[in-house]
Amino acid sequence: MMKAPINRIIPFSNVDGPGNRMAIFFQRCPFKCLYCHNPETINDCINCGICVDSCPAKALMIENGKVIWNKEKCVGCDQCINVCPNLASPKITYYSVEQLVEKIKYVKDFISGITVSGGECMEHADFLCELFKEVKKMGITCFIDSNGFYEFKDYPELCKFMDMVMLDVKAYDLNDHLSLCAQSNEHVLNNLKYLQDIGKLYEVRTVMLPNNPELNEKTLRGVIDNLDPNIRYKLIKYRPFGVRKEGLTKLGDNITADEEIERLVSIAKKLGHKNIVII
Repeated sequence: MMKAPINRIIPFSNVDGPGNRMAIFFQRCPFKCLYCHNPETINDCINCGICVDSCPAKALMIENGKVIWNKEKCVGCDQCINVCPNLASPKITYYSVEQLVEKIKYVKDFISGITVSGGECMEHADFLCELFKEVKKMGITCFIDSNGFYEFKDYPELCKFMDMVMLDVKAYDLNDHLSLCAQSNEHVLNNLKYLQDIGKLYEVRTVMLPNNPELNEKTLRGVIDNLDPNIRYKLIKYRPFGVRKEGLTKLGDNITADEEIERLVSIAKKLGHKNIVII
């Protein structure tokens, strides 16, 4: 039976796509973004055990060489992920499609759909395809929140069952992207075009940095040059909350200034983009 590692499930969310949605966060990500707000989703737990002694509720233990998480004892303090040296979490649950479907059915009358995120949920594309097939039978929508590392054109069946994709474009310039994410953006930019071509790009999002107006503008212009002016482009202020030490050292601990966002919005409007959202 196919199973996938789930970091957490938010039964009701109004910030993960349109309407009230269940947000499902999968574990693992090929990117290592400096400003990641949930870096504990990047890697799998290597069972080093460092987190066990740090848990004030004694909700973690080593059993047969593996870290075991006791959900009943857990108080949600996140001390375990704060001390983890591997950008991972011991609080992972492996779900089958059937088990996730049951959770979704429980709230389906109160949501407009599900959004799968991460980490990078496309690490588990085959699982998503089977999940979406079942979810579509409930009459609700299936959205994907993706960093674009995996090319959607390589997953035609999944594309058939998904409704929309919310795509992150971290940086338009290759070297900028490498410095922020330690990975190329070639597939990201290919996805930017492909998802528009098949009519399944809901929005593009970019985190705008506090001390790098040149990078911000370069990315803004690159995205807008390749984006339908009616598709939503979301400009997200960099916020230091939850960012790991490496990111804070390189990017600082200041929120992106309103003046910088206003400057970028002005440029976007001059370039003819009609749908800009600020967060």
